[in-house]
Amino acid sequence: MLVGHAHHVDWLWLALCVPHWLRLRHVLLLTNVDEDEVYWRQKKDDDELEWSHNSTHVISQLAQCFSNAMVGSRSWVIGFFNRYGNKRSGNDKYLDYPLSPLQPNGTYHRLLTSLQEQRLQRLQDRLQVPFDETRTDHQESLRALWHAAFPNIVLRGLISEQWKDMGWQGPNPSTDFRGCGFVSLENLLFFARTYPASFHRLLFKQDGDRATWEYPFAVAGINVSFMLIQMLDLCSAKPKCLPGINFVKLLGEDEEAFDVLYCIAFEMMDAQWLAMHASYMEFNEVLQVTRTQLERELSLEDVHRIQDLPAYNLLYQ
Repeated sequence: MLVGHAHHVDWLWLALCVPHWLRLRHVLLLTNVDEDEVYWRQKKDDDELEWSHNSTHVISQLAQCFSNAMVGSRSWVIGFFNRYGNKRSGNDKYLDYPLSPLQPNGTYHRLLTSLQEQRLQRLQDRLQVPFDETRTDHQESLRALWHAAFPNIVLRGLISEQWKDMGWQGPNPSTDFRGCGFVSLENLLFFARTYPASFHRLLFKQDGDRATWEYPFAVAGINVSFMLIQMLDLCSAKPKCLPGINFVKLLGEDEEAFDVLYCIAFEMMDAQWLAMHASYMEFNEVLQVTRTQLERELSLEDVHRIQDLPAYNLLYQ
């Protein structure tokens, strides 16, 4: 039906939009998955397989996805995360809380709370900044990302077919940032500068038995940014989900906690991708499993700093 259509539909966009009506393979994940998780995933697959028999609903969902794609490049990111971001599991806890636990010394408590609030506000301010290809500082950040990724290759322009080598959808990466904004570029640049070995290992797919149809690195990075924003409830005035509450405590210890968590999440996603022997149609599932595992790690009682997360060890220094 779509053969010969004037609009190009990107394969990763298809992976993000097509509903989960295919039964996915169950394999042993690289990270520990307990019996409850195996049961949950099996039950989820069974429910979704039953749902897929409703052909009218499937056709309706597909039509909506293709309709969104024709509107603009923003929809392929926003549509996926709105669906998953709004569907909370019964285990999520929402509560009103002080940003810092009460300390024996009341003065320390007030100072720490203030510090957490200030850092949370600065992070939320970052999330409100759209990518603007006319801004000089945004252009320079994009060039810096290229040079960090390919230090020995001269970039011919901010609009160039070269960008596809990094995993952008087309020759103009600025169109991909519409789904998440400037913070997603900041995340990628932080990853490249702070953990260059990990960054290049994932960029060039150097580890493991890779699928024929691999995820594009840069576009996947934008998805990771958006997943974290949704998971941590950062668009609310004050996060009320348990992962968000615990994250704000980590933010009080390290203002770069969000950027470091991004690098950890990207590594976790790639590890899950390899463990599941996934290909592009399973990108949604890989990202969701990554989110579940990250939520668990953020709930561990002995995590007081971002470096205490077990998955932090995935990063190459």
